[in-house]
Parts: sequence; C-alpha cells; structure tokens
Amino acid sequence: MSGLEWDTIALLTGTAFLAGFIDSIAGGGGLLTVPALLIAGIDPVTAVATNKVQGTLSIVSALVTYGRKGLIEWRPGLPMLLIALVFGGFGALLIQFFSKAVIAALIPVLLISVALYFGLMRGVGEADRKARLSRPLFLTLIIPPLALYDGFLGPGAGSFYAAVLIGLLGLGITRMTAMAKLLNGGSNLGSLIVYSLAGAVHWPLGLAMGAASMTGAQIGSHLAVRQGARLIRPLIVITCCALSIKMLADPTNPLHWLFAFLSFPG
Repeated sequence: MSGLEWDTIALLTGTAFLAGFIDSIAGGGGLLTVPALLIAGIDPVTAVATNKVQGTLSIVSALVTYGRKGLIEWRPGLPMLLIALVFGGFGALLIQFFSKAVIAALIPVLLISVALYFGLMRGVGEADRKARLSRPLFLTLIIPPLALYDGFLGPGAGSFYAAVLIGLLGLGITRMTAMAKLLNGGSNLGSLIVYSLAGAVHWPLGLAMGAASMTGAQIGSHLAVRQGARLIRPLIVITCCALSIKMLADPTNPLHWLFAFLSFPG
C-alpha cells in the first residue's frame, strides 16, 4: 500500500479495530487512529482524511446494530443527519479560515467539562428525561457548530454530541449513544466527501482500516446495548480524560503558553 510495510499495515488495522470498538460506545476513536497514521509517516492532511474513511465505516457498522435494536428515531433523526452532513462538509472546506490554535486550547477544557458532566451528574440512565430544548432549536442551533467542528478538526466530537443529546434533549444513555453515532456519521461523511474530492484520501489504507474498525464497532455496539449505562458512562469519562491529557501534553498547545505566562515571576 504505497510503500507501507506489512507490519505497519497490521499495526494500523489493529489500532482501527480498537478505535472502532471505543468509538461505537463513547466516541474518541480518532485519539488512537490519527496518531497511529502520523507515526506511520502519513502526512497530516492525508491522515485526517483517511481517518474519516475508517471512522465513517465504523459508525455505519455501529448504526446497523443500533438500528436493528430500534434505538434510532429515524423521523427526527434524518433531518439531524442531513444538517450534520452539510455542516461537516463546510467544516472541511472552511478549515483554512479558522485558528486551530484557539480551538486546540478550548477543546481540552470542553472535554474535561463533558467528563465531569457524565461523572458527576445524577439520574443519567436508560430512561428519557424532560428535554430542555425543542428539537427544531436543537437542529438549528446545536448541530451546526458541532458538525462544523467535526469537519475541520474532530477529536471528541462524538462525546460532544453525546453530552448535548443527554443534557438538552434528555435522551436515555443507550438511545443517546445511537443518536450520537447518527449525527457523528453525518458530519464524518460530509467532511469525507470534501476530502475525497480534494484527493486527500489514502483509499486502500482507509478501506483496510475501515474493515477492521467495522468489526470492532460491531462488538462495541452489541456490548453497549447489553450493558447500557454501566459501560457507556464510565467509558465516555475515560475517553474524554484521555483525549484531554493527550491534547494538553502536546507542547504546541497554546495552553502551555498561557500556563508559562501565568507562572512567570513578577
């Protein structure tokens, strides 16, 4: 595959399998696959674009399971999916106009907030709760910015979808997981279309990783349906914390400059 050694391909597909498992439950599979692609020598843009292939296939695999179990509300879900698809594509197109430095500084803070929300909030279970926002407002005000973010950057997007579906629409945790996959799949597919048209996707590698991630997603989604909140809630907390630590450990993250400024004597 374009000069990649077979042991490297095996490592990438194994990583994609694990990412598909995690992503089908809590989101954040890109935490594993994007760094693995970069370590394999794939350039950053191609790594992000190729990751969208395996991420989209992983989500489709999980959605098959959730759909068969009746956990997806297709009538309200399809408009949400279309909005996520369109704005995910816009996110990939508009990447050049956004400051990644500002976003990189904000995302760890937001992810830690999501982890605290799921870790500390009482009453997060299988039963739906009263919605705090109407579906039309959710469709027009909440999905577009999250899909834009997923299109041009992406880490933690699945966890952000999960937080707003529970916090604003009041969905039970297993149904929330299924609907979060639907939205995440839309924004992933939208950005993948743009990256594909730009010729940025390494298709052979993306499809090989996608096959592995689909298998992992099947296992993960079946476990999520059986275990429910006992599995989903702690895995979301762990994933958000791990992704935050990874982003904060990056010496180029602007928060390092802020900490250095605040700790400067005098």
